[in-house]
Amino acid sequence: MPLIENGRIVEDRFRRLADDEAVPAEGAVLLPAERFLKEAEALKGRAAPVGVLWPNNRRIEEIAPHLPALALVALHFPIFRDGRAYSQARLLRERLGWRGPLRATGNVLRDQFVFMLRAGFDQLEPSKATDAAAFAEEVGSHSVFYQPTGDGRPSILRARLGRVAPAGAAG
Repeated sequence: MPLIENGRIVEDRFRRLADDEAVPAEGAVLLPAERFLKEAEALKGRAAPVGVLWPNNRRIEEIAPHLPALALVALHFPIFRDGRAYSQARLLRERLGWRGPLRATGNVLRDQFVFMLRAGFDQLEPSKATDAAAFAEEVGSHSVFYQPTGDGRPSILRARLGRVAPAGAAG
């Protein structure tokens, strides 16, 4: 599947490893959460990047002590109706201070791209290749937002409150 990173379609440099697959000495790897937690100490000495695929039914705070050793956090959307990974993304960015790459994986649909970006994702693995090609069109369809989020853009309310009427102006 294609990978969208910071608005562009790019080659995924991380190789997903199964639980029984040996960790290669070189190359970026993406490990399931259970395996990563079991092997975290051994992976600290690894020179190549390590990422974790975190399920949406596991507390995101468990990953906090390991964040300095990670090069990528991927959050999983098992079905489109399950939005727990949105909450995990916001917690990672806003409470745990994660500034590294944050990937949405699983059932990542075109009509959710904007919401995923607003929640703090900067990498998206669309479910369909055609959705990846339409990324720019979809993201460009919204210019103002009512909800505050962690992507740095102010909500429309914050933007309006930031404007102060000149003294003596009739209102």
